[in-house]
Amino acid sequence: MKSAVETLNPTRVRLTVEVPFEELKDSLDAAYKKINQQVTVKGFRKGKIPARVIDQRFGRGAVLEEAVNDALPKFYTEAVNEAELNVLGQPEVDITELKDNETLNFTAEVDVRPTIEIPDYSGIEVEVDAVEVTDEDVDKAVEELRGRFASTSPVERAAEDGDVVTIDLEAKVEGEVLEDGVASGVSYTIGSGELLEGIDDAVKGLEAGGEATFTSELKGGSAAGKEAEVTVKVTQVAKRELPELDDDFAQLASEFDTLDELKADSRKRLENMKQYDQATQAQERVLEKLLELVEVPVPEKLLADEIQTRTHNLEHHQLGQMGLDLDKYLEIQGKSREEFDAETKEQAEKGIKTQFVLDELVNKEKLNVSQEELTEHLMRRAQSSGMSPDQFAQAVVEGGQVPMLVGEVARGKALAVVVEAATVKDTNGEVVDLDDEDETAETAETVEAESAEEKTEA
Repeated sequence: MKSAVETLNPTRVRLTVEVPFEELKDSLDAAYKKINQQVTVKGFRKGKIPARVIDQRFGRGAVLEEAVNDALPKFYTEAVNEAELNVLGQPEVDITELKDNETLNFTAEVDVRPTIEIPDYSGIEVEVDAVEVTDEDVDKAVEELRGRFASTSPVERAAEDGDVVTIDLEAKVEGEVLEDGVASGVSYTIGSGELLEGIDDAVKGLEAGGEATFTSELKGGSAAGKEAEVTVKVTQVAKRELPELDDDFAQLASEFDTLDELKADSRKRLENMKQYDQATQAQERVLEKLLELVEVPVPEKLLADEIQTRTHNLEHHQLGQMGLDLDKYLEIQGKSREEFDAETKEQAEKGIKTQFVLDELVNKEKLNVSQEELTEHLMRRAQSSGMSPDQFAQAVVEGGQVPMLVGEVARGKALAVVVEAATVKDTNGEVVDLDDEDETAETAETVEAESAEEKTEA
């Protein structure tokens, strides 16, 4: 077999392959054997029909077609390996010449990973938010905790801000009551903003047994995004009573003995959260700077497939669970289809570029993934998916997704290398020391090409 490679553009090549006919012998034998098992000829036992009889009865062309279909993947793979190509997706194969007992010639056009030059990234500088926790932040956190331990008691008066009301709801669109627009015994805290817009004004001032009607845009369900006439009836008004902010509350709501200890712990937790957010922000901004430094051509077909995958997942998984279609979603978002398509293309292109660049960094820096790192990443992914680690691991293995997880970990480590080399300052001008960037690289959503992984595996 002889093969040659022609570069069509930075992300696509054409392989020209010439196969001497004798190299088709194994595939021809397999073709005769397969046809033998599928047909019957009077006077011959099944599976014992001579090749010459098969040629006479069913045509030599049928045998050649079966043999070539069997042999092409092998010869294509040999040509790819010989040329050391890093291919993406499936090839477009064209048989240019097939002469019985002489030769088989074919071409295969396929996308390949582009050659990427990683420049010196040590000069990258980014600015992130400073980690600052104010007394007001601590008070707000403690107040939220206090709210979770609030009690309620029924009152015989009109509902006020902060009260908890029990209500019945009925929604009509164009005068018709929606099948999923009726609810009874709903508990709602006035002012929380957790239900429909306009409901606070409707229920305030109502006593038990009172009702009101208002117009609101539905947020979900079969008529999401439509204006509905909503009737709300109050069946109970309850006063919300908060516990006193003292040492007794600290002992009730936490493992601490004093309110001061509880506040100190809240401050520490807030600092940790902001440090995590700061590290994530640093990764995102360093990645943006890195992508600006690197020229990354993107294969057209890979980009088209990724756009289709993202749109499909949004329409049939995310929006489907919310009872919305894409048109209604765009209406709620206030976007045109053209704007949506442009944003999806931009996100998909960035995701593919990110994967290409970080994969190249993995190779350049010779980064490896240990079993411990893979296990830790698997545990995090299992937690975010709502599955147990064992269930998630089984699904990953059965789906052949282990290489995908290894790639995610490796790219996280590659990004951590760049972040470590970059200069990160906060808004106060202080240099930020990101000691935990290896850990946060695993969990931050900076590598945006996970959904493209299967299509870009060589």
